[in-house]
Amino acid sequence: MTAYSFLYYWFVFFGVIFARYFLIAGGAYLLFYSILGKSLANRSLRLKPPPGRSIRRDIELSILSAVVFALSAAFIISEYDLGVTLLYTDLRDYGLWYLGVSFVAVLILQDTYFYFIHRMFHRPLFFRWMHYGHHRSGDPTPWSSFAFDPPEAIAQALFFVGVVFIVPLHFITLVAVLITMTVWAVLNHLGFKLFPSSFKSYWLGRWFIGPTHHSIHHHKYTVHYGLYFTFWDKLLGTQDPNYENEFHV
Repeated sequence: MTAYSFLYYWFVFFGVIFARYFLIAGGAYLLFYSILGKSLANRSLRLKPPPGRSIRRDIELSILSAVVFALSAAFIISEYDLGVTLLYTDLRDYGLWYLGVSFVAVLILQDTYFYFIHRMFHRPLFFRWMHYGHHRSGDPTPWSSFAFDPPEAIAQALFFVGVVFIVPLHFITLVAVLITMTVWAVLNHLGFKLFPSSFKSYWLGRWFIGPTHHSIHHHKYTVHYGLYFTFWDKLLGTQDPNYENEFHV
């Protein structure tokens, strides 16, 4: 693996990550804040309209994060080329059933990793230089979904650098996890309630994290550290006791 090959991988992945962010986060912002903004005003979780300055700062941090994530992706592919990762391409190696099992397993592992490092980021020793940028805009918007300070972006990227050496993953599964992470992060930072509290199927809101759950984190800081699931927050006492009251029917 030459430096030229690594640089080529980085350039390609940066373009993909950059485009993915603007397509998904920008599309969500356009839909919910411009096209549907007035009709959804009564479902807003924001305390005030998002200032343009905050959005610009979120985009700037997200671009820096894209640089970091592209470096980690280039490293992973470089290691795959050397044959030292557990990534594979032949579906027959583990069977179709394993695609679903490994997908769920990685989501659970990532959620666990995220909960504990996120909780650590909120410790006074780390917050200012590792996590302040993500909270700088106050109420989040879809643009905030990947607005990380570089040290936090490195910590986030290290999960994927590590998991490809621990869990056998088909490239389909890895891409599915990355897409899920991106869409979920944008939804969590949407700034609007997706469902009314009277929606009978919204028991999912008790077990899966969404915009209402995560907006409470941005307002209170000391609760709701998970990424996908509420499991760790419930188990370790960081679930806001008033959260589930919003979903009583």
